[in-house]
Amino acid sequence: MLGLIAGVIAKSLLGGRAKHGVIVTILIGVAGALLGGWAASNVFGIAVTGGFFDLSTWIIAILGSVVLLLIYHMMNGGARSFRRARR
Repeated sequence: MLGLIAGVIAKSLLGGRAKHGVIVTILIGVAGALLGGWAASNVFGIAVTGGFFDLSTWIIAILGSVVLLLIYHMMNGGARSFRRARR
């Protein structure tokens, strides 16, 4: 549930860049929450066991989702512009 909400928040933070469906939002939100939690604990040494209602848990999940959404858009946008340039 946290990943779903984090994905929706991340999509709204990106504004006009986020032009994908709800399924992609859910998947990237869940993956971003997991990635953010992993990066916070293993890379930055931040404890992420605060629970569902802890603010740091939400911030980490949203930041992870934003990072994955940006990567997703860079990959998809780059592929589209490459296809246009070849024509």
